[in-house]
Amino acid sequence: MKEAVSTAVSVSEWDGPKGTYLASLGLHRAPGGFAVGQLLEGTASLVMKDGKPIGAQSTGKTVFKFASGTLAALSGRTVNFTTKPVGIGRFELEFKD
Repeated sequence: MKEAVSTAVSVSEWDGPKGTYLASLGLHRAPGGFAVGQLLEGTASLVMKDGKPIGAQSTGKTVFKFASGTLAALSGRTVNFTTKPVGIGRFELEFKD
């Protein structure tokens, strides 16, 4: 998914600095490809810097319900994901088998 852009809608429940994802759908666009991922499970925690929240880091599993073009190999696959904040309202997303 190098050079991919992801857009997602997520619903989560938080208890202080710890969160649980209840639902999420991600649309991933890469040069020549498109994929749709659905959350299976996920948790998150706030990341603090100088006593202030700067974002959240998370882990979980997602399944690619559809993929085409250069991302077609992802179709039907379940993968683990991690995120980490990289700026205000931005995060780095990594998928692994």
